[in-house]
Amino acid sequence: IVGLAGEWLSATANTNMFTYEIAPVFVVMEEILLKKMHEMVGWGETEADGIFSPGGTISNLYSVLVARYKRFPEIKTKGMAALPHIALFVSEHSHYSVKKAAAVLGIGTDNVITVKCDERGKMIPSDLEAKILKVKRQDHIPLYVSATAGTTVYGAFDPLDSIADICEKYGLWMHVDAAWGGGLLMSRKHSFKLNGIERANSVTWNPHKLMGVPLQCSAFLICEKGLLQACNQMCAGYLFQPDKQYDTTYDTGDKTIQCGRHVDVFKLWLMWKAKGTRGFEILINKSLELAEYLYKELNSRENFELVFDAEPELTNVCFWYIPPNLRRIPNGPEREKLLHQVAPKIKARMIEEGMTMVSYQPHGDKVNFFRMVFSNPATRKSDVDFLLEEIERLGKDL
Repeated sequence: IVGLAGEWLSATANTNMFTYEIAPVFVVMEEILLKKMHEMVGWGETEADGIFSPGGTISNLYSVLVARYKRFPEIKTKGMAALPHIALFVSEHSHYSVKKAAAVLGIGTDNVITVKCDERGKMIPSDLEAKILKVKRQDHIPLYVSATAGTTVYGAFDPLDSIADICEKYGLWMHVDAAWGGGLLMSRKHSFKLNGIERANSVTWNPHKLMGVPLQCSAFLICEKGLLQACNQMCAGYLFQPDKQYDTTYDTGDKTIQCGRHVDVFKLWLMWKAKGTRGFEILINKSLELAEYLYKELNSRENFELVFDAEPELTNVCFWYIPPNLRRIPNGPEREKLLHQVAPKIKARMIEEGMTMVSYQPHGDKVNFFRMVFSNPATRKSDVDFLLEEIERLGKDL
């Protein structure tokens, strides 16, 4: 409700986040919030930087953009033709947005190298190092690694400290995509899962995910002050005059790839004032408790199987529903083929009845499974029970 009020007031002001004179209060609020988020990441002693952007995909794009500019500043004027062959590294469970950034920025998706993950969905550091060395042997430049703190499907956290060691050893930019898992920095109980994030060069953190801020609200955080400005500024004379009567460092618009920029900070500022950090912590801990409750319920019910048997690290819980008819068929290709059809059929029935909706997808060699994700503060254990009962009711005759 508080975030919604913030969104309404932002729309009422109907202003733009490019200069201080146009949005003085919102510009200062953005600076305050970014400093607070820097502290929570662990950059309290450094003069860090950042910007609020239109979603995690654009925040991740900024990370590739500034990493490339930092290593090859000539890219801004000369273009990709002036650069050697560069390579980016992501885990096989990473979000597709880094590949999209490579396509948009002219790097090419073939130059995004996929690193293997373990059974839990975490990047394997030894495979990362092997892939970096392979790229170097090809006389290409290993530039950037995107580690994930809270993967989209499994909710896994990559081993950030081990990845940071490798990035430091070979001189790569380390980005942490914490779009989904960044909210755990609010929780004293769960923040240890992001140990090592303070060693990153840049971080993506989406308050519109785990923290429940209304869409859209995504922060791109960067450890080095001034790099965003140098990378993106075009010094448009009609906006960014250097001889204004105030400190023009508050004209933040030239740090971005946009001109017009929506006010995404006020609703977050208002919610943080209303809830406090401890209020966000309670909300986030509750979501993780619900995930743990679902995990235990699935373990205790005969017709459900977990995709991997490990307690959830985030609020993602992945599982199959096995109809009674399918339980009689022994494990093998025929059973897998039939199981692959179960989740889509149940999902279609869910939508037709209009009572529940839950996501499904295949992943790697695993056939379609349900992926339940908790982020709604109104959800209760009784809703979890109802969901499982509905899946059984809709799928028992398959």
